[in-house]
Amino acid sequence: MGISNFPAALQPIIQQGFLEREFMQALRSRIGYRACADREDFSVGIGETLTKTRAGLKPAVTTPLAASTNTNLDNGLTPGSWNVEQFTLTLNHYAATMDLNMVTSRVGIASQFLQNAYVNGEQAARSLDDLARNALFTAYFGGNTRVRTSLASSGPAVSVDDIRGFQTIFVNGTQQPVSAANPLVVMIGADAYTLVGVGVDANNISTAPGGQSGVLTFSGSVSAADGVAGASVQAATASLVLRPNGRSNTSTIQPGDTLSMTNVLDAVADLRMNAVPDIDGAYNCYLDPISARQLFADQDFQRLFIGSTSANEIFRPGQGVVNEFLGLRFVLTTEAFVQPHPTLAGAIVRRPIVVGQGALIEGDFAGMAADDVAPKDSIVSLVDGVCMVTREPIDRLQQIIAQSWYWIGGFCAPSDTTTNSLTVPTATNANYKRAVMIEHLG
Repeated sequence: MGISNFPAALQPIIQQGFLEREFMQALRSRIGYRACADREDFSVGIGETLTKTRAGLKPAVTTPLAASTNTNLDNGLTPGSWNVEQFTLTLNHYAATMDLNMVTSRVGIASQFLQNAYVNGEQAARSLDDLARNALFTAYFGGNTRVRTSLASSGPAVSVDDIRGFQTIFVNGTQQPVSAANPLVVMIGADAYTLVGVGVDANNISTAPGGQSGVLTFSGSVSAADGVAGASVQAATASLVLRPNGRSNTSTIQPGDTLSMTNVLDAVADLRMNAVPDIDGAYNCYLDPISARQLFADQDFQRLFIGSTSANEIFRPGQGVVNEFLGLRFVLTTEAFVQPHPTLAGAIVRRPIVVGQGALIEGDFAGMAADDVAPKDSIVSLVDGVCMVTREPIDRLQQIIAQSWYWIGGFCAPSDTTTNSLTVPTATNANYKRAVMIEHLG
């Protein structure tokens, strides 16, 4: 009932303007990239960087041993070996804090202590998810870019939008800088060239999320026809990036290039060709709501579920969208990388990504909650690998407490260079094989 309905004589004695005694929660980002990471403890006392080694396989033997060579001590056999590759996981320290004056909080409308704890927890979860996303996309962006400035005439130096994936090459399982001694084959336009050097621009003008613009230097001259602005530049070891209608790079995406079931099925096919294991029965497809809307509007996708008895279970809240036929688990997120289209005003490029098991590794420092780091008389709680800390008042009036969180660890995307056509006949030449990125307009 409105106060205006009371008698005028009573209205002045009715208190107005009280604040509601509860905080309303802000909108929360939908996260999920961290869920695809294999979590491992980073042991105490081994430094800040851990190098892991992955052993490869030996090729299959399909030629019978000839009787005429089955002699001597070696029986006509030549010893072989398996290859190895290494990737590095580096620890970093992330933290945030906020203060609370217990005196002023007593006159507040609600418990600021609990609200601070909630806000800290949400910030920590979103921060780790962004770190996982950045590590994943940095690896799978690599080796895919475009010419930024047209060559006036043929020459060995080409300016590109993003040099990630061109700076190093795997040599005997370890990453080495690209050089004349360790060259990398790169396709520019319609021709292949030998990359021998990479330079970083002093002023980064890359349009790719997290990208770094620079100059690629080749052993020979790149033709002016290949080195035209917007031409695709792709390393021989680049990960697969799918785009509707066969677009060759981000700048060539056009109106109508929307996400379809064909794109996600092609991504699944690539993962299966590389023998990438799934995650609890399906590959995870992280996509934002606009990408999901386009996919669900695709006629092939709709036709798949006509008359399906499981149609009501497809969109079960909180569990993603799972379909066994597609082999996919659709996970909605608001943390997906989006960017303005490089050439189309007002257009947005969106990037779903399909990942398999082992696409990410999360290293959690095992000593985060140790007694010498977090003494027993302090209030320290380890929640999902993150330390939540409440520090007692140490000011002169003993009124101000600090509420903080910290995490010590790191993410990395491991490579799979030892998986090749000799050990898995359908495998591709990509250094990173456990995820496939899709770019489309939305």
